[in-house]
Amino acid sequence: MSAESNRPPSPSSAGQVVPEFASRDPNSPAFWDERFERGFMPWDQAGVPAAFKAFAARHAEGAVLIPGCGSAWEALALAREGRHVRAIDFSPNAVATAREQLGTYASVVEQADFFEYETPFTPAWIYERAFLCALPKARWSDYAQRMAALLPAGGLLAGFYFLGATPKGPPFGIEREELETLLMPHFELIEDEAVADSIPVFAGRERWMTWRRRGVVAA
Repeated sequence: MSAESNRPPSPSSAGQVVPEFASRDPNSPAFWDERFERGFMPWDQAGVPAAFKAFAARHAEGAVLIPGCGSAWEALALAREGRHVRAIDFSPNAVATAREQLGTYASVVEQADFFEYETPFTPAWIYERAFLCALPKARWSDYAQRMAALLPAGGLLAGFYFLGATPKGPPFGIEREELETLLMPHFELIEDEAVADSIPVFAGRERWMTWRRRGVVAA
C-alpha cells in the first residue's frame, strides 16, 4: 500500500499515517511482507467480527477455508472450538504473524497461493475477509473461478464485500453490479446484510454476503 496507483488507505480513512513502501505490486508477496514487517495493517480488525461469529455459529459443521488470512483471527477462533479449518496466505510475513498468534494451533496456517492451492478437504464454506479487495481487478475473474472450483454444489462463500469502485487500491472496491456479474454464474446470493462493526478503512461500504454454490447437491 503505497503512493501512486497502489496506495494504502488514507490517514483519514484508516486512522494511520501512511509510510512510504518500496513494493507497489499487490500481486507480489513482497508487497504484503513489507506491510506486515512494518506493522501497517489498516485492514486488520484485531479481533473477530460479529457477523462472522453469528455465521459460524449457524454453520458449525464442515471444514472451513480462509484464503488471504493475514493475522488469522477468525482461524484462531474456529480452531479453539475444535473446528476443521485451514487458513492460507502467500505472504511469508503474514503467515509468520498468524502462526505466532495461533500458538498451539499454528499448524492450521499454511503459506500458499490461493490460485494454485489444493485443499486437504472439501470445504463446506470459504470465508471472505479483505481478500477480493486485495486483488487488482485483473484477478477478479480468477477469484470467482477458483472459488467455484473449490466449493461443491451447496457450499457457501461467505464474508465481507467492499462495495463501490475504488480503482486506486488496495483496497480495491467493486460495484455491486460487477460483483453480481462476477459471482452469479457460479453462485446464488442468499444473504446480504449491513455491517455494524466495520473498521475505518471499510466503514459504510461493506456488506456481509453469503453466496451458495449452484448445482445439484449430492445425496
